[in-house]
Amino acid sequence: MKNKSWILGLSLLFIGNNLIAQIKPEWNAIFNQINNEVTNNSNAYASLKISTETIGHRLTGSENGKKAEQYAYDLLKTYGFTNLRFEPFEVESWSRGKIEVTIGSDFQNQHTIKSVTLAHSPVKADVSLEVVDMGNGVEDDYIANPDKVKGKIALVFLGVLPNSKVGTPSLHRSEKTALATQYGAKGIIIINTPPNGVLLTGTASVTGKLIPIPAVCVGREDGLALREQLAKGKLYSHIIMNNFSGLIKARNVVATIPGKSIPKEKIVIGGHLDSWDLATGAIDNGIGSFSVLDMARTFIKLKLNPARTVEFVMFMGEEEGLLGSRAYVDDAIKNKSIDQIRYMLNYDMTNDPKGYATSADDSKDLISGIGAIAHSIDSSFTNLFRVGAGLHSDNQPFMLQGVPTGGGAGGGLPKNAGPCYHADCDVFSLVEEKGMKNTVRFGSMLLYGIADATEIKSKHFTDEETKNFLIKNNLKEPLKIAGEWRWKD
Repeated sequence: MKNKSWILGLSLLFIGNNLIAQIKPEWNAIFNQINNEVTNNSNAYASLKISTETIGHRLTGSENGKKAEQYAYDLLKTYGFTNLRFEPFEVESWSRGKIEVTIGSDFQNQHTIKSVTLAHSPVKADVSLEVVDMGNGVEDDYIANPDKVKGKIALVFLGVLPNSKVGTPSLHRSEKTALATQYGAKGIIIINTPPNGVLLTGTASVTGKLIPIPAVCVGREDGLALREQLAKGKLYSHIIMNNFSGLIKARNVVATIPGKSIPKEKIVIGGHLDSWDLATGAIDNGIGSFSVLDMARTFIKLKLNPARTVEFVMFMGEEEGLLGSRAYVDDAIKNKSIDQIRYMLNYDMTNDPKGYATSADDSKDLISGIGAIAHSIDSSFTNLFRVGAGLHSDNQPFMLQGVPTGGGAGGGLPKNAGPCYHADCDVFSLVEEKGMKNTVRFGSMLLYGIADATEIKSKHFTDEETKNFLIKNNLKEPLKIAGEWRWKD
């Protein structure tokens, strides 16, 4: 029987000499140690279970949020971290109060429709207005009739409606709210995409600040029925809500392992610890953040000390506008350490990955080489490689500063958990231990390989390179809507 390391060496030889130069021989043994440790001793699933049972949701600014911050800190301390800190930041906290939405053919004959308030809606709202169908709620829907929604309530579909024009963008709910506001809407009703009346929460603000109009979500069936009624005649809605907003303090949790030989270069790996308040946030983002916590445990347990400094970060405030990751990056800019961050790996709802993703195509040789070793250990990891970029997670503030970003790819959510995104069904029973273990195993290998590589070809983009990269990835429009496009046309 052939030696496994010989087979791995041969497979890497076929990939190319450039890749071989980036892969250290000792990684094979280290990755096997990671595999054995996580397979036998992972604490990701168990610690997430305890968190959901004893804390519940992890809304930033709430008492539960504070408990989650302390839980993560204490957990890292028990794992043996001494270089451990809270990173406080001030945020505009938001929490929901009461809501009632009624709708009908006039203001006298209305019925209540099941709904949920979208975050950062006004503290108080009481509007009675005509409802107009704005389709997908993208720019083209408004340009066709710029005054159609002025002084009215926009009804928009969260995703992209069937039979829409090819190339119609799928904007974030906050971007659709910003467009409706820009064109004069005084309220917005967003139709959720999954079936069976699932209601979605989440922020309707591109800035993390209060928006000027009430924003609510209704279920798919109810929302599509409203569209059908609007095709036949007018509808009017009465939206009453009250919410809470105020400045509070939240804390990122940061654990550091100093680099062995290049300590001034840093690899940041993180996942957002916070969740919305309708459920326990087991999928979004328990499976990601608690996997990162277990990667940290694995590094300490195995005394892994790669060349570069590794920083494990539990971000708070992601759901309310990437507040924790923005604070982290802002601090890095102020203390001039931003250029020391060579890579940011983000784990947001990552589960059972089959490969790796990156924003930097010149990382392919290094990352594919790391994946080849992982594949030799477990062939279920197929070592797919994806290049691209997206917004609305904690990679965004880093990416906008030209930092290469990446993480796991090719997995899938367990037990058809997708419809429970930001919903009251996002509970621990959806989580599968095997998927979390795979996230920890293969994520730890990726982290170690990048942190220990002799060379990371991917450099920070210059400001102009960052601009061109964002345009190439079709991110200019959503960033302009969000007010985050800092370049002049």
